[in-house]
Amino acid sequence: VQLQASGGGLVQPGGSLRLSCALSERTFRINSMGWYRQAPGKQRELVARIWSFRRTDLADSVKGRFTISRDNAKNVMSLQMNSLKPEDTAVYYCNTVSAVTGNIYWGQGTQVTVSS
Repeated sequence: VQLQASGGGLVQPGGSLRLSCALSERTFRINSMGWYRQAPGKQRELVARIWSFRRTDLADSVKGRFTISRDNAKNVMSLQMNSLKPEDTAVYYCNTVSAVTGNIYWGQGTQVTVSS
């Protein structure tokens, strides 16, 4: 399976962006999907994750600002990012965990830059 991330860009502080991650196979059985980010010189960190039973986990730094969702029929995951801050600047990656094998698949990153 392949993951295609999109939606990154340049936005001013306080602005919004919506990231999407689409799986190449609509019938792929998903255990969970998630968004990670990696800023220059820092380790990749979890931003948000959504599970097959709809539970969501958000990093403390984005709670109240970011929302993760998933269209099950299309196997597309989204990350709505509001009230963006300069510290949200990073390359954002999506991944998925197979419900069958437990294998983890990553998409290519999409750059998010928050700057005035």
